[in-house]
Amino acid sequence: MHTCQLPRILFLMTVTFALRTASDAATNQESDSPKKPNIILILADDLGYGDVQVLNHRSSIPTPNINRLAKEGMTFTDAHSPSAVCTPTRYGLLTGRYCWRTTLKRGVLNGYGKPLIETDRSTLGTLLKAAGYRTHVVGKWHLGLGIPGGDEKPDFTQSLTFHPGDVGFDHSFVIPASLDFPPYFYFKNGNATEPESIQQAAIGFPAYTRAGPRAKDFSMRNCLDRLTDETLAIIDRINDQTDPSFIYFPLTAPHKPVLPNALFTGSTQFGPYGDFLRQVDHTIGRVIASLEKNNQLDNTLILLTSDNGSFMRQTPADEPDHLDDVTVQGFHSDSHLANADWRGTKADIWEAGHRVPFFIRMPNAEHAGVRLTQTIGLVDIFATLTDWLGLEGPDNSAPDSYSFAPLLRDPRSLFDRPPLICHSAAGMFAIRDGQWKLIAGNGSGGREQPRGKPFAEPWILINLDADPAETTNVADMHPEITTKLKAELVRIKGND
Repeated sequence: MHTCQLPRILFLMTVTFALRTASDAATNQESDSPKKPNIILILADDLGYGDVQVLNHRSSIPTPNINRLAKEGMTFTDAHSPSAVCTPTRYGLLTGRYCWRTTLKRGVLNGYGKPLIETDRSTLGTLLKAAGYRTHVVGKWHLGLGIPGGDEKPDFTQSLTFHPGDVGFDHSFVIPASLDFPPYFYFKNGNATEPESIQQAAIGFPAYTRAGPRAKDFSMRNCLDRLTDETLAIIDRINDQTDPSFIYFPLTAPHKPVLPNALFTGSTQFGPYGDFLRQVDHTIGRVIASLEKNNQLDNTLILLTSDNGSFMRQTPADEPDHLDDVTVQGFHSDSHLANADWRGTKADIWEAGHRVPFFIRMPNAEHAGVRLTQTIGLVDIFATLTDWLGLEGPDNSAPDSYSFAPLLRDPRSLFDRPPLICHSAAGMFAIRDGQWKLIAGNGSGGREQPRGKPFAEPWILINLDADPAETTNVADMHPEITTKLKAELVRIKGND
């Protein structure tokens, strides 16, 4: 080596060392910085407000795991599903857009329904995947799958032409629709886990099931446990990954068929329905326990809610209820109110149709035990997660979603949501603004009599602060409020 080159070599060595040191420091800083929290969104199916002890202290059906979420998290007492039935709520939840803006104006899809979410529309899956999350959905999809051959000549040996992977989910393990809708198959990432099927016979309530093809590996009674096992397997893999996980876990229960497993059969004094509620609560407990086992509980945001109210109805005292006869879809008010004191049932525009349990457990149990009374909607989860995580949502995404993330940062924050729309099974609209609720029709729009008709007069104005049971139409007493809310409904609804 020539001595005249030594200063230059020493200089290059010094620069190289400095660059490596800076690079190592950046790497260490990156590895030391906490990754984004995991997110688990549990959507129960037909879990009524009164089915949860912490929301209805008169209930004798134990829900210790949901009660724990309330104790360690935030309870929202005025939360609403965008619809009083399954499919439209799921659409609104995942897209932040009211489902009545699509072709589905009333009712739900069946198990062979065509895909409802447009492939170019933003979803929670696409949003969080773009933010670096591994995105999973396990459970009841009920938003349409591309089943080759449709309901006339379904071919389960072929891959689905549409599945959750087309709208942002890296991994999916789903059933097509509610557990009472054929076809009864598990689809993993677009393929049936068992394409060979047998014919399932129709069964009456409480094991209510429609006739149709059922895969040989599919059991109605074991379905909820199978889906839970799949979810826990995902949680078990979190520690092996550098990316955070988003798990959307839409349950199949306590929707019909009411089929508790052997562990819970006979575990309450409330028949199969009460036993099934205990299993739902236990399912939620299994998720919490799995997070604890993997040291991920305090690094996870857990959201628990329901797609609508309970299908159970209040039965007149002189008629049998489900405790007298398990084939009755009803209860006496002196035993258990599945929807608490809210009027109506699933499918109705009355509060029982769409006021739902809603709990959030923050990472590290921040804001534990807080109870909030502000009005929020499931349609708001999209904007809330976008805001809370500091993300930039795509342009024109989630047009009906409003962020309540300020409440997650500080529950004392001022938050007043703009008017919220709810929708019944038969297409009845209601608009909510503060204490006021205007029903755009003259009945329940669902199952309770009188059902009425959408937009038929007289419209019904309720002051929920003074009349939470929705007994009195005060539209004539407050014409200015009625006029204002009608105009707001027209504005929000637009041409849809």
